[in-house]
Amino acid sequence: MVPLLSVVVPFYNVEPYITECLKSLAAQTIEDLEVILVDDGSQDGSRQVAEDFAGRDERFVLVEQSNRGPGPARDEGVRRARGTYLAFADSDDVVPPDAYRQLVASLRETGSDLACGGVRRIVDGQTAESTLHEKVFRRRQLCTHITDRTSLVRDRTVWNKVYRMDFWRAQELSFPAGIYEDVPVAMRAHVLATTVDVLDDVVYHWRKRESGETSITQRRAELANLHERLAAIRSVRAFLDERAPELLRPFDALVLEKDIAFLFQALEEGGAHEPLVDLGNAWLAELSPQALAAAPSLRRLELHLLRRGLVRELCHVREFRRSRVDGTRVVARGLRNVGWYGDYPYFRDRRLRIPDEVFDAREELKLVAKVDECAWTGDAFRLHGQVSIHRVERKPGKVYLWLSDGKRKVPLEARRLRDHRFVADIDPSLLARGGPTWKLHVRAETKGLVLKTHFRHGEAPGTWRFTVPGWSRSGMDISQ
Repeated sequence: MVPLLSVVVPFYNVEPYITECLKSLAAQTIEDLEVILVDDGSQDGSRQVAEDFAGRDERFVLVEQSNRGPGPARDEGVRRARGTYLAFADSDDVVPPDAYRQLVASLRETGSDLACGGVRRIVDGQTAESTLHEKVFRRRQLCTHITDRTSLVRDRTVWNKVYRMDFWRAQELSFPAGIYEDVPVAMRAHVLATTVDVLDDVVYHWRKRESGETSITQRRAELANLHERLAAIRSVRAFLDERAPELLRPFDALVLEKDIAFLFQALEEGGAHEPLVDLGNAWLAELSPQALAAAPSLRRLELHLLRRGLVRELCHVREFRRSRVDGTRVVARGLRNVGWYGDYPYFRDRRLRIPDEVFDAREELKLVAKVDECAWTGDAFRLHGQVSIHRVERKPGKVYLWLSDGKRKVPLEARRLRDHRFVADIDPSLLARGGPTWKLHVRAETKGLVLKTHFRHGEAPGTWRFTVPGWSRSGMDISQ
């Protein structure tokens, strides 16, 4: 009988972890599955654990091959898979009980080619948000695509997904040899899919190993590992350039945010400087000038030092970054032509002579505004709130508030208090012919900087609703 779902699990020397992984697969709420265990030449007790599971649960099938790496092992599992749907799990990870049921149910409902979901990281026995997948799965969206939801360029793993088997085989997807084999495949699948389902549920627990052999991910600062990562980046960029060039810039931005940090880590750990600097410059040569120019100012400083081979200074900036747990400051410099620059080491250093534009942080500044309290005083609504510029310690020089219902704009007078706080009163008679829902906006000006935003609630997002005594309307909503 053909199973509904095939799960391919390659393994190699994971004896401390494989039992927990296989137990999580056996406990899936979707029972109509087969689990194809591919032994990639293990030399520890992993194979015995796999044999035991296959011996007592007919859904588990054991396959053996000589050590060729995780990519060929996955491909061997796919060749033997019989399911209508396909999933992958790494043998040191854990799949939550209802994960595959949710993913398969979504595909059966929508007809999409793949469904993906959120990831938690297992660290010291506890789960935490996966920084690789952060911000990707906060909002559920069915029948979308990576070109419409570009945050999916961050979804570069194959194991937090279920694929339609017909789609996988029609597109002739397969894994390259070597490490980081899943990154090119995950990106190809996203682009080649007709539609994709994005779930806001956590469907995978990704482990950081505590004992036994370290994982590929945990050896990512090794020189050979970094060369492999560059090869994967080149492969993805070549594919995107041909099939989805609009994704090159967000993909490059992700490389500059996440991947390049591992090269910095290798330099900080005392790796061979010259080969690492050469490799770093090879990485940067692959990326678009637009992505390099749009990188945050502190990252641009690190990249500038890398290009010049200033490893000691780069390590100092990296330590500076880690020491600023609350973020780095941005300061105004200049009298007539005011600029806004990151308050980082080596600004206008006479020896290094780094151009000011490397430190330019104007595009990174944003206005932060929230209302802490809104109450009826008897003749007006009184708002208490805060307005500040993210990463800037000084108060904005001027603050302007107004309400808008989409058609009318009603200015408000704000009284500034200590720190970044304000109080403003709203006369309901000014709003009598509009609404009933109004949005509160703010503009701040200081030192040649003009920023705008709308307010958010201090405690939680939502809408306040107040009824004004004696007023002919039923009330007024002030939304975020």
